Amino acid sequence: MDILIAGAGIGGLTLALSLRTVGFERIRVLEAAPRIEPLGVGLNILPNAVRELAELGLADRLADLCVPTGELSYYDRFGSLVWNEPRGLGAGYRWPQFSIHRGRLQQVLLDAVRERLGPAAVVTDARVRDAQTRPDRRVEVLLEHPAAGGGSRCDADLVVGADGIHSAVRAALYPEEGPPPWNGLLVWRGATWSPPFLDGRTMIIAGDLGRRVVAYPMTPPRPDGRVLVNWAVARPARTDERLDRADWNRPVDPETFLPDFADLRFDWLDVPGLVRGGDEALVYPMVDREPLPRWTFGAVTLLGDAAHAMYPMGSNGATQSIVDARVLAYHLAGLARRAPAGGVGDELDAALAAYERDRRPVTTELQRNNRQMGPEVVINLAAERAPDGFRHIHDVVPAEELAEISQRYARTAGFDVQTVNGRPSYGVPAPSEEVPR
Repeated sequence: MDILIAGAGIGGLTLALSLRTVGFERIRVLEAAPRIEPLGVGLNILPNAVRELAELGLADRLADLCVPTGELSYYDRFGSLVWNEPRGLGAGYRWPQFSIHRGRLQQVLLDAVRERLGPAAVVTDARVRDAQTRPDRRVEVLLEHPAAGGGSRCDADLVVGADGIHSAVRAALYPEEGPPPWNGLLVWRGATWSPPFLDGRTMIIAGDLGRRVVAYPMTPPRPDGRVLVNWAVARPARTDERLDRADWNRPVDPETFLPDFADLRFDWLDVPGLVRGGDEALVYPMVDREPLPRWTFGAVTLLGDAAHAMYPMGSNGATQSIVDARVLAYHLAGLARRAPAGGVGDELDAALAAYERDRRPVTTELQRNNRQMGPEVVINLAAERAPDGFRHIHDVVPAEELAEISQRYARTAGFDVQTVNGRPSYGVPAPSEEVPR
C-alpha cells in the first residue's frame, strides 16, 4: 500500500513513524520547503502525547532537549496567583509533560523517520496542490516544486493532509472555504535566553480581560545558568493593525507593542525585559478553522491543524496532532498485515471511518472550547470579579469552580490522568513482532 503524507511537521512525521511501526513500508512525506530547518518557537507536549512519543521510542532523545514541566500557574495583571496545578509526573501521570522548542521536536522526529524509513522517505520542495480520488480508488496528486520550478504528478493508495492551517489538501476537499477566520487578537512570540524564573519548571499565564502573557522555559540550563524561555503576549488588534491572515512569522520591533504590556512586571518575571532580550519578535493573527462535518473523502483524509486548527489555549495543537497520527496508524494497521481480497478499498474506508469517529468529535469540541478561552478563562473570571485585584482568589472565585474548569478541560481534551494512564495503547506490534496464536 502506497501512502503519501503532505507536510513534514509534527503530525506528519509522527504519522510516518507510526505507520512504519505497524508494518507499512511504502511511505513518503512531502514537504513544501526546500530544506527542513529548526524553525519556530516553543510548544508543550501534554502527557497523552508524550505517551505516544515514548511508545515510538523517542522519550529519551526528547528528555535531553526539553524541560519536564512541573506546574502551570495563572496570575492576574498584578501578579497575584489565580490558579496553580501540578503537571506531568507531579500530577500523577505515568508520563511527563514536555516544554520544547518546536524545531528541536521536529528534528528528533525527522531524524527518526530517516533512520527507520530511509533518507529518501522525506521529499522536500514538493508542495501538494491537489489530491483527488480516481474511480480506481487511487489518489491522483498534483505537486508543485517552488525551488526547482515546475510541477509533477504522482499517485497513491492513501493521501493524508498534514499540511497545516493553510492546507492545500483541505482546500482541495473544501474549495469554497476561504482563509481561516480571525478573532481580532494579535499574538507576538519569541524566545529569550534568560535566568530561570520561579522554580525553573513552571509555565505561567498572566494578564486580564484584554492582555495575556504566556512564558515557560524549554531547555535545560546552559553553563551560564540561562535557559531558553518561550514567551507570547496577546491583545486585541487596533484599527490600524489589520493583518493578512496568511501573514505569519513577520518580524516586528518590540517597541511597537510593548507599551501595552509595560506594567506586566512581577517580582519573579519582568515581561517587557524578557521580550526585549530576545533575538526577534514575530507577530501572528490568532486564527483557527471552522470544525468540519467530515475529514475523509475517498482515500484522502486530514490530520492535525489541517483537520482542526484551534486557538492556542491549553497547549493542545501539537499534542492533538500526535494523537491523531497514532490513532490513524492504529486503525490502518490491519491493512499492513494482509492484502485484502479485491484491493484495499472497503477495508481502507472502514479504517478511515473509525479514525474519524475516534478523533473528529474530540477535536471539534476542543476547537469550540478554545474559542471560549479554554482553561485560560480563569483569568477572565478573576478580572471580571476583582478588576482592582484581590486579597485571596477564593474570595472572588471559589476553589471548586477553578478546579472544575481545569478538570473539565482536561476531560474534553483527553488528557485527564485517568484516561491517559488507563486507556489501552494505540501501539500495534509490527508483523514480525506478533506472537503466534
